[in-house]
Amino acid sequence: MFRRIKNQYLRYFLIFIYFVVIFFCAIEINFLWLFGYSPDMHDIKNPSMSLASEVYYADGTLIGRYYKENRSPVEFKQISPNIINALIATEDVRFYHHNGVDFYSFFTSVLSTASGERRGGSTITQQLAKNLFETRKKKSQGFIKHVPLIRTIVFKCKEWLTAFKIEHVYSKQEILTLYLNTVPFGNNTFGIKTASLKLFNKTPDKVNADESATLIGMLKATSTYNPINNPKHSLERRNTVLGQMLKYNYIRKADYDTSISQPIKLDLSYVENEGQGDSYIRQAVGRWLKKWLKENDYDLYEDGLKIYTTIDPRLQQYAEEAVAEKMKMLQKRFNNLWGNKNPWQDLNGVEIKDFLLKAEQHLPIYAMLQKKYGNNTALINKYFEQPKHMKVFTWNGEKDTTFSSADSIKYYTRLLNTGMMTMEPTSGKIKVWVGGIDYRYFNYDHVNQARRQAGSTFKPFAYLTALDNGFSPCDKFTDKPVSIKYTDEGRAQVWEPNNADFHFSYQEMSLRWAMGKSVNSITAQVTEKVGWDKVVEYAHKAGIESPLKAIPSVSLGSNDVSVYEMVRAYSTFLNKGKKVDPLLITKITDQDGTVLKEFTLKEEQVISEETAWLMLYMFRGGMEEPGGTSQALWEYPGLWKKSSNQIGGKTGTSSKYVDGWYMGITKDLVTGVWVGDDDRSVHFTSSETGEGSHTALPIFARFMEKVYADPKSGYTPGPFPKPWVKITKKYDCPSPLPVVDSAQTDSLFRPLDSLKAQPAGPPAVTPTIPETKATDR
Repeated sequence: MFRRIKNQYLRYFLIFIYFVVIFFCAIEINFLWLFGYSPDMHDIKNPSMSLASEVYYADGTLIGRYYKENRSPVEFKQISPNIINALIATEDVRFYHHNGVDFYSFFTSVLSTASGERRGGSTITQQLAKNLFETRKKKSQGFIKHVPLIRTIVFKCKEWLTAFKIEHVYSKQEILTLYLNTVPFGNNTFGIKTASLKLFNKTPDKVNADESATLIGMLKATSTYNPINNPKHSLERRNTVLGQMLKYNYIRKADYDTSISQPIKLDLSYVENEGQGDSYIRQAVGRWLKKWLKENDYDLYEDGLKIYTTIDPRLQQYAEEAVAEKMKMLQKRFNNLWGNKNPWQDLNGVEIKDFLLKAEQHLPIYAMLQKKYGNNTALINKYFEQPKHMKVFTWNGEKDTTFSSADSIKYYTRLLNTGMMTMEPTSGKIKVWVGGIDYRYFNYDHVNQARRQAGSTFKPFAYLTALDNGFSPCDKFTDKPVSIKYTDEGRAQVWEPNNADFHFSYQEMSLRWAMGKSVNSITAQVTEKVGWDKVVEYAHKAGIESPLKAIPSVSLGSNDVSVYEMVRAYSTFLNKGKKVDPLLITKITDQDGTVLKEFTLKEEQVISEETAWLMLYMFRGGMEEPGGTSQALWEYPGLWKKSSNQIGGKTGTSSKYVDGWYMGITKDLVTGVWVGDDDRSVHFTSSETGEGSHTALPIFARFMEKVYADPKSGYTPGPFPKPWVKITKKYDCPSPLPVVDSAQTDSLFRPLDSLKAQPAGPPAVTPTIPETKATDR
């Protein structure tokens, strides 16, 4: 058809245009899968942010979303004109005069490149197409990606096509807003608001001309022109942008002269308080799925997955309320204890003088300051002492204050934290996950990321080993001094443990009584009898995954473990001796609801049903034996409205009252609670303030009160299960009632009920039969 055109130049031009049109059409329809996918009009109207993955509670309500860009979108009116002017002057001066593609700038940039001066020809709209719709990512590439030169041409043509579509759908203001909300600034920082807050502690509507020039200057190369890591290059680039603003009359000459003579003034004091719907559960799910995502080639932040967890929203709410209520009281107790004194101490109780300096040196910004100030400690110290406006966490809500960085470290180091998890052993479902007191300020998860000394909550594994190797709950040992010789790393050692109250009664006690009262000397004797290697073996068998050092003190909790694995191990007893792999997720679907993966219960019989039931009976000893360390639970009437209710558990406290634990067992649930400071040198100073029975146990008790008070929770009080099999070992051996001077005690003994009779709730006050004071380590 082109032969009819007599003018050969016109004919060749039209043939060229014809093939260009065909080429663009082929790209648009991905002809023969050569060119890869291009965004269509639906994609343009619904940007790829809609592919964020979502995570849900067990009842289907939303917990949060996952998306890659660390950004906080703003509207056009919330962006300073300085930013808009700097962007247009530098990136696309003809922005308001083209329809997405500026062919004049494109051809002039080609000529400039040919003459040796590299200059980009992409418009702001084209850059938006590349950033927002990822036109150069693997999923948008076809077979043509293997042909280098053609590949580049195809990429550029895709950006043109997408840019035209964007201009068709959005106004110029909307394009600028989309661009500034999505553009990357490096270090997982996306969007103008996040960048301006991180660098200048200002929202985008407050930045001045030279700050705007610094931000826009970074877009050419986010690492090269990063003002923190490369201040010299960033300053040069800022001045270049200011020059462009002057050239196109966006700033006056006087303002330009003033600005270029000034250094870049950063304010890095901003603390990100907006978690984008983030939470301990959301992060735990991300860690949980890491292996599955990698094996199945899914991206949690791009592939629009729907993830359904086992977390019960009612129980989660009650747990968070209990934590807030009790931790607020504990923090007040801690503050009253220390007053204005610094609480960080060494093992001898002496204040650590260089504590603050070491804390500063562990911060990521310290290395940046060293680089910026050339290891000038005076300038670094000046930065940490400089007062800054910031928001801080308090138990009365977020507070605006003026702190130096040093003040902030002191403040946050004094704050106690916690980790709490609840599991239903028979199903393996995790019902509650509280990783700390506030995710916005404390990202570290104290359920399965943190590992702390377990204290006496580890003792049951020594008694488990004994019961599974010939002993019975009624076998007796004498509470007396113990001296155990052993070898550690080739060196001869002697271990002589004290009881928590530094007193030996020389009384004969059953194993149940000794575990219920948490007697160190008898636990040590049991460990010596069965072997500490054996105790480690049974702890691993029950569900402890952390490495354990096999030494005599292992039974007193000298090793670090997590709340997660302690709950898992304790659940083995309530699950008839079957160890379970806890379930946090039930299923994953795609956006259309197609199930991609279902997770089911995995369990393994690791101890006999008889031993498992006997251990539940042993755990009840904390409530029923004289001096049992769980008896503070009687102070919570909501737990005993049903007279047949039974609760078992174990308190734990590490040396110097650094870690407080409580492991609680009901007929349906196992809950683990840890309380302490993130820094182990900060802690309580006495058993009355810092033992697990005074720190972690109250959180468990208040939580279960709330659960029992709600008829819709699905969990009711009641007795432990009856024996699942015939019990061949003697276990019904009531301990003698201690008779002591009532002036030396502060609580009353609750008469033991026999195994055949169920607990009848809190005891009546009986002054003639006082209880010995419970102590625990």
